[in-house]
Amino acid sequence: MAFVYLGKIVSTHGIKGELRLISDFDKKEKVFHSDFFIYIGKEKQKEKITSYRHHKTFDMITLDGYHDINQVLPFLKKEVYIKREDLKLQENDYLLEDLITCKIMEEQKLVGKIIEIVYNKANILLKATSSEGKTFYIPYHSNYIKNVDIANKKIECQNIQGLIL
Repeated sequence: MAFVYLGKIVSTHGIKGELRLISDFDKKEKVFHSDFFIYIGKEKQKEKITSYRHHKTFDMITLDGYHDINQVLPFLKKEVYIKREDLKLQENDYLLEDLITCKIMEEQKLVGKIIEIVYNKANILLKATSSEGKTFYIPYHSNYIKNVDIANKKIECQNIQGLIL
C-alpha cells in the first residue's frame, strides 16, 4: 500500500474543528471532497473529510466526528497522506512525484534525469542533473515538456538547452 504525501496541517480555523492545510499536491480535485479518506501523522490515523473549501493559500477541511477546536488540536503540525489507489488514476495519468528518476530526452538524445520537484509561488520546476553532472531546472510547462511517458520513465523536452548552464 503506497501512501502519497498530501500536505501538512498548520493550524485550526474558528472554534468548530476546521483544519488549515498547506498543500502543493497537483491533483487536489481528486482528494478534497466529502467522504475521501486521509491519513494523519506518522501513525497514519485514518480520517474522513466531511467538508472542504479553499481560503487564501490554504486548503480548509473538517473531519467526520470532529466538531470542536479542542478535538482537532492533536492534529496540528502533522503531515497528511492519502492512499495512491484511492486517487483512481487513469492509465496515462500520473502524479508529479512520478517524474522523479525519469530520463530527460531532447531530439532523441539523453540530456539528464529528474531528481526533485520544486514548488515555488510562480511555477512548478523539475530539478534535473545533466549527463555531465550539472544541475538545472525545467519549468513544468508545455513550452518545455512535449510528452511524458511514465511507463518508460521518459520525458520528451524541447527548448531546454538554454536552461543548462
